[in-house]
Amino acid sequence: MNDTRPSPIAGTWYPGDPDQLTLSIDQQLAAVPLPSLDGEVIGIVVPHAGHRYSGRVAAHGFRCLSSLEPDIVAILSPLHSPYHGEVLTTGHSAYTTPLGDLAVNQELVEEFEGELRGELQLHRIRHDQEHSLEIEIPFLQRVLSQPFKLLPIMIHKQTQRVSQLVGNALGRVLVGKNSVLVASSDLSHFYPSTLAEKFDQTILKRIESYDPDGIISAEEEGAGFACGRGAIAATLWAARILGAEKAKVLAYAHSGDVTGDNQSVVGYGAAVLLRSTSR
Repeated sequence: MNDTRPSPIAGTWYPGDPDQLTLSIDQQLAAVPLPSLDGEVIGIVVPHAGHRYSGRVAAHGFRCLSSLEPDIVAILSPLHSPYHGEVLTTGHSAYTTPLGDLAVNQELVEEFEGELRGELQLHRIRHDQEHSLEIEIPFLQRVLSQPFKLLPIMIHKQTQRVSQLVGNALGRVLVGKNSVLVASSDLSHFYPSTLAEKFDQTILKRIESYDPDGIISAEEEGAGFACGRGAIAATLWAARILGAEKAKVLAYAHSGDVTGDNQSVVGYGAAVLLRSTSR
């Protein structure tokens, strides 16, 4: 690749050495069981903290992809840093990790932009520092055995309108294509563990109820929080167009389970989106 996005987080958020990264991810994947799934996997929801903190939870979601051979993986994430655009993608031709380069499907980026139909502008950003999209890529590079390309989408303004427009546009783009969706989001941030668990279960229940509107409104209600709520909701809307009609929560934990500090934790959840095989 002649224009790869350099990683700003390899060596900190996950191991920078390819052998150590491979071992770490493979051990996390091997440590979780392959869940019994009643349907065809259309997408997953996974956390995006450093692999040390949320990798074990993320592995539950990525294990659901182990038998798939998608041509396209669409990752939807939040954008944590200030930017004037509502929806963004990379301006590079590929992402790089210690496990190699992953090409962006530029044709699909253009199709996605067209499907937004002028209601949203797709901004292209270069040399971004966003961790929440990149951190899922090494898991994909290990769990998927066949070559694939990436469709990266970062949602900055996580409103109901923006998230639904993004999800509907993405769903239309992926109809008839061999693809899988990945929503990247952590849950509540920096509450005591007992309160965090209450907030996080609200979000997880709304995912399992397949309620994208409820995921967006949870923060306004003060009922639950997810830093990538728009990414989760957009993924549910896109997956619905692709035939998904149910979701299953696979795992939950928080940072206190790793650090032992339960006074201020970050929540992590994993879920899978399914389409009935009887369709």
